[in-house]
Amino acid sequence: MDLELLRTFLEVDRTRHFGNAGDNLNLTQAAVSARIKLLESQLGTRLFVRRYKDLQLTAEGHRLTRHADILLSGWRKARQEVMLGGSNAQITIGGSLRLWDVALQNWFHAVRRQRPELGIITESHGADQLTRRLLDGLLDIVFMLEPPQLETLQVKEVANVELVLVCARPDQSVEQAVGEGYLMVDWGLTHGLEHRRLFPDAPEPQVRVSQAKMALEHLLAVGGSAYLPVRMVSEAVKQRQLHVVPDAPTLERTAHAVFPLRSEKLELIDGILDLFEYSVSLPKAAR
Repeated sequence: MDLELLRTFLEVDRTRHFGNAGDNLNLTQAAVSARIKLLESQLGTRLFVRRYKDLQLTAEGHRLTRHADILLSGWRKARQEVMLGGSNAQITIGGSLRLWDVALQNWFHAVRRQRPELGIITESHGADQLTRRLLDGLLDIVFMLEPPQLETLQVKEVANVELVLVCARPDQSVEQAVGEGYLMVDWGLTHGLEHRRLFPDAPEPQVRVSQAKMALEHLLAVGGSAYLPVRMVSEAVKQRQLHVVPDAPTLERTAHAVFPLRSEKLELIDGILDLFEYSVSLPKAAR
């Protein structure tokens, strides 16, 4: 199996356009089409249904996407492992999108400083895909707010994310802050339930965003209010660009590390997880 055929297949699936896929792969549209036809010939089935201005995966195409992803990711891991001299010389890390900016980035910097010889592959996905890739062996460790409860996986709390209600306008009451102009940041199902319990009379948020950084940029550019991490808003509060809403309850979310119970990299994983004490706890205690 030519891995370039699979890479082309996944890019066509992502863009749903032969021409755009070709641009991204530095190929002509004809070359992309030829690769897909060759892959379909090797598999003995059609992978795409071509309709007017529409390109959709067939049922067989849908089934191939996961296998193609596993093969390409596995090859990437194998190539790095061979080049670096062994499995314990590299690690593949996955994190939910909402955690990278608020809990993982400083830790990642600490890992790079303390273990410069370590080969690292990082990825961002939703929780379901992170779990699937971890179980498939494509990731060595993942970080998420609401980890799966599976017997084959170990879960470890690594960081607390302290959330405060901030507003672009000063002197706002809690009721005003969670009213018009409020941005609901997706901190997971548990946060949503707690938010509803704390503010049962608040109107339905007009805007919902998936990432804290997106909400912060919106508050600074347009205004409004949102629950955001203390670490992320500290400078804006100091500069009086944002204001902590008095009497608003402080919320807390916990970041978890999830990894296989029988991973051959347990010693390596334990070592890099210890760096959370340096990257997260010390700055928080110092503020």
